[in-house]
Amino acid sequence: MSTQMTKVKPFTNAAALPVYQAADLSGPKKQAGDRPMAVSPKPTLYLTVFGTWLVAVFWFQPRLLMLLDMAYNWASELALWLFIGFIDFAWLYGIYNVAIVSFAAYYQLKRKWAPAKPAQIIAPIAPINPIDPIDHINHINHINHIFPPVAILYTTCNDFVEESMLSCVHQDYPNYTVYILDDSSTEAYKNEVDQFAQRFPERVRVIRRPDRKAFKAGNLNHGLAVAATEEPYFAIADADEILPPDFLAKLVPVMENDPTCGFVQANHRANPNSKSALAKSLGVGIDIHWQWYQPLRNDYGFVMFLGHGALLRRKCWEEIDGFPDIVSEDLGFAIHIREKGYRGRFFEEVICYEDFPDTVRAFRIRHMKWTRGTSEFLRKKMGWLIRARNISWTEKLDVLFPTLNLPLTLVYFLFMLNANLILPMFFGHRQELTFVLGGQELLIPILTLSPGFQVIYDWDFFAITLLTFFAPVLSFVLALANQPLKLFRFLSHSTALYAALSPLSSIGVIAYMISGKAFFLVTGDVQQKEFRTGKDAASSWSFKQLRHSWTQFLAKSHPDTAIVQGFEIGVGVIFTFLAMWMFQVSFFGLCLAFMLLPLMHHLPWNHRFVKVAVYIPFALIMLGVALSGLSVFGMKAVFFGYGFHF
Repeated sequence: MSTQMTKVKPFTNAAALPVYQAADLSGPKKQAGDRPMAVSPKPTLYLTVFGTWLVAVFWFQPRLLMLLDMAYNWASELALWLFIGFIDFAWLYGIYNVAIVSFAAYYQLKRKWAPAKPAQIIAPIAPINPIDPIDHINHINHINHIFPPVAILYTTCNDFVEESMLSCVHQDYPNYTVYILDDSSTEAYKNEVDQFAQRFPERVRVIRRPDRKAFKAGNLNHGLAVAATEEPYFAIADADEILPPDFLAKLVPVMENDPTCGFVQANHRANPNSKSALAKSLGVGIDIHWQWYQPLRNDYGFVMFLGHGALLRRKCWEEIDGFPDIVSEDLGFAIHIREKGYRGRFFEEVICYEDFPDTVRAFRIRHMKWTRGTSEFLRKKMGWLIRARNISWTEKLDVLFPTLNLPLTLVYFLFMLNANLILPMFFGHRQELTFVLGGQELLIPILTLSPGFQVIYDWDFFAITLLTFFAPVLSFVLALANQPLKLFRFLSHSTALYAALSPLSSIGVIAYMISGKAFFLVTGDVQQKEFRTGKDAASSWSFKQLRHSWTQFLAKSHPDTAIVQGFEIGVGVIFTFLAMWMFQVSFFGLCLAFMLLPLMHHLPWNHRFVKVAVYIPFALIMLGVALSGLSVFGMKAVFFGYGFHF
């Protein structure tokens, strides 16, 4: 969507402001009764994904099925079937990521070279004539007609950030009110919020509720029900978010001129002013991900409301009876209004800034919230989504592919157990690996898989394995290809964090499956002392305390708890032994990352040890890839890639 707009001057006198009139940006509409329906996206992307995947399965499946000839009982056959099934499924996700990047490149190229159509340009019209200041009522009515009132909902819970709040207050738009929806539990944060609101009494209102029921969804629903009740549009800003001054001035016209647009999602970048060493290392990943994975959804997928930095239509909120009572309330909102005939739009030209977690601990807390929140969404909403009549299959697939990614980490974890423990148990053979150093032979006993696996060790199988392996990071490779040193640092740092999340994600999914509960863990809330591991927790071994700890683990799986960190380290130790026994160099690097991640939970990112250690997993993984390709030692290593989750 290509747009142009003259910059709005800071608000001084509403009568002197230019008025912006947007053309219809929604494209053709179809009617369902009397209700206008937003046009469905093109199915081209997912036809390409599944078409390519079916070709790959048709080409490779005969060789994979030949592995079943080695089975000698039902258990060994089941292990082989699980291995084959996961490989097929992994190819589907690899092809999906490659297709997303390919279509994104085409989408960007088409927009760059195609001339803007007149209907796509937002152009200024004549200024409003001055109004007699005596006629105050007519003045207000006129402003409300030209500039619809907007509510900015700033959500905070023990993580108030003044810079973010100021970006909400300083909007180049004359008709808006900022509502601070304060769920803070500490007096210090409450006082800070109140003191800020007193500085802008005509613009800011503080809203608090008697409980924290339904987490962020409940907070938003309460604010819209008791305070922001008249505004036809409302924006949502997270506690650490920086809105650009023209956020409302550019997004309101889009909503005004497209009645089928339920929300406009603004673009995002990592906050360039962040002082965090971790944010400086990995914040570029946010920029690249938003650039490659979001804009094309306007034409080829489902535009998701991502929880913040968006302008929403109140009518949609009313029609679906408020935000759904789940942790992933943003995605729940988006699919429910789509069924009502509305659709979101991604507006690339409006860029908000957000903070990357300051510490590895905060990063892990955020990931656990996402994992359990996504698991809850799939359990409560996936069946509804599949049965929805007004949501096309292209949109359903575009919702399910990224949302299934996090819970499916448990499947990948089980694959690692199958490939590195169960298959070697059934089909492993002892072999001595010979190294010759300075004329001396060194014999190392290792375990290799049966020669029957040679049927899949062809160049084409290795090529599609590499494609699947690198597909999740393809966008980063392309974006940073002209900066190889920066690319190497980013991939190394990302590997130490994202590649090591499998045990953490798995324990979150398992705990959710047992408890059926998801909890909104606040990333920026450093007051969560009840979860911290320390002397007080370690010194209490009563049955009551152990039972309470187990209950809290099932309910929240907080990364601060010893049981979570112990599981991660235990998995790393066991898998490290298996990797060394089978001489799986890539897997060995991944195992080190498993053990390193909970250790970094307690260390700053710029710690001397961390600065060196974060490069080791990626270096070993790349070494393993090279050895697998060159077959230096006359053996073919079966390896499979690791996933990045943003």
